[in-house]
Amino acid sequence: MKKNLTKNIPLKIMSIIVGILVWLIVVNVDDPIITKGFVISDVQIINEAYVDQLGKMVMQDDRENSVRVYITGERKIVNRLTSSDIKAVADLQQAQSTDTDPVMIPITATCSGILPENIQVSPQNLSVHLEKKVTKEFAINVTSDDSKPAQGLEVASLTANPEKVRITGPESLVGKIDSVSVDVSSKLEGIDQDTTITGAELTITDKNQDTLSSNSMSYLKFDNNGKVNVTAKLWKVRSDIRISAGYTGEPAEGYVVDSVTTVPETFSVAGSEEALNNLKLDNENVDISGKSNDVEKKVNLSELLPDGLKLTSGSSTDLWITVNILPEGSKIYSFPTEDIKVKGLPDDLQLAFEVADIELKVQAEDGDLSQFDLKSVGAALSMDDWEEGSYEVPIKISLPEGYKLLEDVTAEIKISKVSNVDSSSQ
Repeated sequence: MKKNLTKNIPLKIMSIIVGILVWLIVVNVDDPIITKGFVISDVQIINEAYVDQLGKMVMQDDRENSVRVYITGERKIVNRLTSSDIKAVADLQQAQSTDTDPVMIPITATCSGILPENIQVSPQNLSVHLEKKVTKEFAINVTSDDSKPAQGLEVASLTANPEKVRITGPESLVGKIDSVSVDVSSKLEGIDQDTTITGAELTITDKNQDTLSSNSMSYLKFDNNGKVNVTAKLWKVRSDIRISAGYTGEPAEGYVVDSVTTVPETFSVAGSEEALNNLKLDNENVDISGKSNDVEKKVNLSELLPDGLKLTSGSSTDLWITVNILPEGSKIYSFPTEDIKVKGLPDDLQLAFEVADIELKVQAEDGDLSQFDLKSVGAALSMDDWEEGSYEVPIKISLPEGYKLLEDVTAEIKISKVSNVDSSSQ
């Protein structure tokens, strides 16, 4: 007996539709379709050669450094995606026009396993500027800060190879460059022989003396990829060098030369072994003709040194020669500050002298200082108001009969609170 397949056709169709709806509901409840946004901060510009042939380069707007990509798909697939799975590119050949400013380049995003129609980008265009491409040459300055080679050695010279570099980039950016340098401080510490440092990186400083950011650096192209070699040559150091200082002429009538001093007394130089062995410096004289007061002369040490020698790093180039001139029968004595009697200092304060000695310019009334004894000198310090701080104060000097001071005497002091141990903290 045959079954009637055409019986209850509407009911059968309805059953199929209900089955499909149930299947769709189950599928969407279990794995629904969702849309998720991703931030892409590295949109790649491709086909830059398209504008390079026009003598131009691309610079991106600083404010447009990221785009948002929206992907639609099954939840289990979309939720496994990260920004690194998405690639966003802007094709210069797809720009509607390169004559506008800014130039708008369409952005295309792709993701493995996702159909193009399920990917949307916002904004849809990348805003860029086209600038004239220029090349400029800069000398390379080598710096080493305060780095020190091994003891007894000094860096004689630092030479970059190459000594200059060509930089190519957008005209506005290259025009901002003030200097190009390479810092080798960390490579010089403690070295004990001539050294070549390879692959040192260049640092670019703009006209505001700021270092170019990594974003700005990405637009620049350098010879040798911005790498240079630096050769450091070392010299030996001598630290006992003295200038033979004297004077010419005669002081005013009734005055004599008490002493000739130099500050500093000795200084350090670095040089080749041969130059150090043959070092001889000319005498430096001060003209005191007709003078009745001390005479000072400033000497530039670097100008006195022969070829093959230089002052050690950190040394002052200035040397002061002082010729002390006093009336006849006078002399300068050094009096220890520890022998100064301090009067009236409160118990909660303490005093320290900034120098170990003070100068006393003493004259004998009869012109004979042979019997003068420094131990017979009295020195005292007193103040009306004692407060914390630094001061230059007068010192009262008492001399034996028959002697007098040629100048008032002062001393620099520092007053501070007495620190007590806090017993509660022990």
